[in-house]
Amino acid sequence: MLKKWWKVLSQCELFKGVGQDELNAVFDCLKPKVSSYGKNEWVTIAGEKFTGLGVVLAGEVVVSKENAAGKRVIVAVNSPGEIFGEMAAFSGEGVWPVTVAAREASTIMFLPAGKIVENCERSCLSRRQLITNMLKIVSGEAFMLDRKLEYMMIKSIRGKISVFLLEQYKRIDQATFMLPLKRNELADFLNVSRPSLSREMGRLRDEGMIDFHKNSIKIKDLNALKRMAE
Repeated sequence: MLKKWWKVLSQCELFKGVGQDELNAVFDCLKPKVSSYGKNEWVTIAGEKFTGLGVVLAGEVVVSKENAAGKRVIVAVNSPGEIFGEMAAFSGEGVWPVTVAAREASTIMFLPAGKIVENCERSCLSRRQLITNMLKIVSGEAFMLDRKLEYMMIKSIRGKISVFLLEQYKRIDQATFMLPLKRNELADFLNVSRPSLSREMGRLRDEGMIDFHKNSIKIKDLNALKRMAE
C-alpha cells in the first residue's frame, strides 16, 4: 500500500522528514485504513463519531460546516497530500466537527490520531517527527482560522472578493490564475450569497479591474484591488 501512495505521502506535511522505510514501520503500528468514495459522496458528517485523521491520497474533498441556521460555510478544499480532521484529532470530543464530501472520486487514508502520540520503541524517532509535524499543522490551521475570521469582519462583498483574489495572486505571483473554488463554493467560503458574488464580480469586470472566464481569473488593475482590500 505504501509503495503505491508514496509519492503523495512524501508531499504530505504530516510525514515531512520521514523516509519510506521509517514510514513503513510507523504504518505497521498505526495500521491506517484506506477507503474510496464516489463523487459527491459523504466522507464524514459533522456530529458523527470521529474516525481518525484523514489524508487525501487521490481526488479532492470539500470540508464544510453548517451554522445553527443551516447555512454552509466552506472551511477548505483539500487535494492529494493534504489532511483534514487535525483540529478534532486530540480534542477529546470524539466526534467530527465538520462535514467532508468527495468533490470527485477520492481515496482517503484514516490514521488513528491517538496512536500517533503513543510511545513506540521500534519507530521512536519517526513518531517524534510525526508529533512535531502535527504541531506545526495544527498551528497553521489556527492561523488559517484566524484568516477566516478576518474575512468575516470585512463588511463589503467587494472587499472580500478583492482580498481573496489578492491572496491567490500573491500565492502564485501571476495575474492570471485558476480559482481553487467553484463559484458556489467561493460564495460559501466568503459567507455571501451566490447571486451577490456573481453580481459583484460582474461589476469588477465591467469596471476593468478583473476579467474572468469560468474559473479563470485575470487581474487587470492590481492597485484598484489593493485599494478595495484596505
